[in-house]
Amino acid sequence: MGKTVTFSFSSTKFEGTEATETFTFEQLGIDENHMDDQTLKKVIDDIFQAWVSDKLNISYSIVVDEDKRIREKLWTIF
Repeated sequence: MGKTVTFSFSSTKFEGTEATETFTFEQLGIDENHMDDQTLKKVIDDIFQAWVSDKLNISYSIVVDEDKRIREKLWTIF
């Protein structure tokens, strides 16, 4: 058995809304030999957020409205 990660959450607002589940890196499709620590943390965080969203049966989106003129200026800077 390889490394494991345990995801857990509970709500202080909605009593009884909680879950805990343990996964092996293999179950999550994580090959830590090909990642540095920062990348590994990011991958696990992304998987955790998807897991919580699935458990709570929620979806969300983030929309960034940006001024096209600003984007063009930023691209010319870099």
